Amino acid sequence: GEKTGGLDLPGVSASGMGLRLSQKFVFLLFLSGLVTLCFGALFFLPDSVRLKRIFLSKTEIQPVTVGSGSENDVREHLKRPKEQGMTSAKGETGTKGKSLSRKPSVSHEATEERLAGGKAQEDLTLSRSKTESASERATSSDRGANSDTFSYQKFRGCLLKAPLGRDNGKPGDPQTNERREKVKEMMKFAWDNYKRYAWGKNELRPLTRNGHIGNIGASIIDSLDTLYIMGLMEEYNDAKEWVQTNLDLNSNGEASLFEVNIRYVGGLLSAYYLTGEELFKNKAMELGEKLLPAFNTPTGIPRGVINLGSGTIWSWGWASAGSSILAEFGTLHLEFVHLTELSNNPVYTEKVMNIRKLLNKIEKPHGLYPNFLSPVSGNWVQHHVSIGGLGDSFYEYLIKSYLMSDKTDDDAKRMYYGALEAIEANLVQKSPGGLTYMAEWRGGILDHKMGHLACFSGGMIGIGADDGAPEKRQHYLDLAAEITHTCHESYTPTKLGPEAFRFDGGAEATATRLSDRYYILRPEVIESYMYMWRLTHDPKYREWGWEAVEALEQHCRVESGFSGIRDVYTMTVSHDNMQQSFFLSETLKYLYLLFSDDDLLPLEDWVFNTEAHPLPIIRKSCLQDETTQDKTVSK
Repeated sequence: GEKTGGLDLPGVSASGMGLRLSQKFVFLLFLSGLVTLCFGALFFLPDSVRLKRIFLSKTEIQPVTVGSGSENDVREHLKRPKEQGMTSAKGETGTKGKSLSRKPSVSHEATEERLAGGKAQEDLTLSRSKTESASERATSSDRGANSDTFSYQKFRGCLLKAPLGRDNGKPGDPQTNERREKVKEMMKFAWDNYKRYAWGKNELRPLTRNGHIGNIGASIIDSLDTLYIMGLMEEYNDAKEWVQTNLDLNSNGEASLFEVNIRYVGGLLSAYYLTGEELFKNKAMELGEKLLPAFNTPTGIPRGVINLGSGTIWSWGWASAGSSILAEFGTLHLEFVHLTELSNNPVYTEKVMNIRKLLNKIEKPHGLYPNFLSPVSGNWVQHHVSIGGLGDSFYEYLIKSYLMSDKTDDDAKRMYYGALEAIEANLVQKSPGGLTYMAEWRGGILDHKMGHLACFSGGMIGIGADDGAPEKRQHYLDLAAEITHTCHESYTPTKLGPEAFRFDGGAEATATRLSDRYYILRPEVIESYMYMWRLTHDPKYREWGWEAVEALEQHCRVESGFSGIRDVYTMTVSHDNMQQSFFLSETLKYLYLLFSDDDLLPLEDWVFNTEAHPLPIIRKSCLQDETTQDKTVSK
């Protein structure tokens, strides 16, 4: 054998070193295989023991509460039922998931729990991230101080109409006005109970009359604009005061980039644009800055989870192989463009434009956008396509980016109509009973299922009908109406709809699995009614909306708020004890707008983010015109 050069290798006898070359090779091969296996195993262990967690400081890691659900879901960790008290819907995270393919999925509540939970702990890495972002901070505050600051007066002057209309959108018809007043009463009831039992917590648990874990007031931020447009001024002022004194943006623990963006950044931006209160603008910009570390990846595609205190980022444990999710990194555009507008700092727009550039570059199967993308390699991770969970708001933000740019963002327009064409060619189906629906696509195989979350697409295709090819305008309006009709068909017998419904095995828009039968106060079907009403003024949409109001009152209203229900097919309901913040932000706002005149938040001036927070259309030429003043008062 070779000489060992006099080295004393512990545990290796001299004779052991005298192995033949071939034996040594086999031994090394075995050893390297073992090492690879051990390291590889770490990446397949549950999230809490992932490699990154081993290297992270202990204080940063909050316990991960895991829900059981399926991979094909969307606003999942967020817009979905909370684990507690959802025993019958074990597969719920797959918001419309393969209901029982139990992939661990981090729940919204788990997210927020950690968000609040880590507050007290000293975070070792805090000082590090502070110094790192100091330079970024300096640039943005310097920019903010220059003469080029955003002028609220000028912005108001660029609106075509006053935001709240002639008479706050009050309809002339007495019956419609009565219905609108009823929706306002529901909002006040939901809010008063939240304030009484859960103030400052993220959400109210109406049966147990307490707050849901998490102290960053999701329900407060989500309600600001709803309270304001409904004229609930005392309630709005309480909310504003809470933002001023209690909103803490330095929480340690994990926050969903997507949820913080659509609820908090979106909610604060809307509140600012509607009221002109600088407080909201400042909070939104402060929060926007804290989200920037999420983009520090090899591709610039952000990871899904961020510690707002330290800036540490990671991917959801349940997401396929550490990937980022289309509906999450694709649902930042509207808010980030507004952050650039307000701060005069181009970094926000650059971050989202970079995502778009990558999506344009990579190959898309049949022109479709799969739900999972690696933030490291920039490649698709699996070929699962859905207009419901995990995909939904990406498509919505393409058409809305085009509309919000005053129809100047041609890139967004091209991407939206291209995606819609691929969706029509591959996913849009007609059931034996004549219902039009959007199936899900798994590597070329269709799953004939549509989730409640996908029901927003009626409204989306509707608002995009005008700007496609002229000969397709009517076709798009018809498609939008058909999908909205299908979603209305799923709302039976309680007149509320299930989380997911199927079109195979004889089912027609029916949830065949027990785990898909819950309704958690979701807005998507009502959202499409509101858009279809504004586009067509067909009275059936208001009738359908009123049906939903009556059903919410009958089945979801409890003594101290509103609660989701576990099974929409039984008239003796079982409540889930959760008043979701999106019920205040979206469901009630869309109902109120449905029964209001079109001049309340007119669509020619506003686009709604995916949490129903209205953001104004940016009229660049007008904003750059020196002479613009606030003319809307006289309008």
